Amino acid sequence: MIEFYLDGRSGLSPYLQLVQQVRHALRLGLLREGDQLPTVKDVVARLAINPNTVLKAYRELEHDGLVTARPGVGTFVTRTLADTTLAAHGPLRQELRRWLSRARKAGLDDESIEALFMTTFRSVAQEDIA
Repeated sequence: MIEFYLDGRSGLSPYLQLVQQVRHALRLGLLREGDQLPTVKDVVARLAINPNTVLKAYRELEHDGLVTARPGVGTFVTRTLADTTLAAHGPLRQELRRWLSRARKAGLDDESIEALFMTTFRSVAQEDIA
């Protein structure tokens, strides 16, 4: 089961953070069809957020066809976003872990690492388009 977290520095609203975390878990194969999302009550207790925030996230996921709510039972994953590239994730994750370790040893903090990664990611994406 997914465990949600909130990042006050992300620039995303709490409900969008929840949606994004579910979408990422679906894409990475961490959530599969039939898996149950945490109850609204559990998420509210863990994150100390308004129940309407969780409900809004779950409704958006339901609207996208990714989950379905079963009254009195819970919210369940109805489809995944994982694709044939899932097998490549393991080796790439290991390589990324090594890179993160080198970045930390070089003295970069989390914000610097994120800035470096995102800037490089966008730059490569622009090169691929050109």
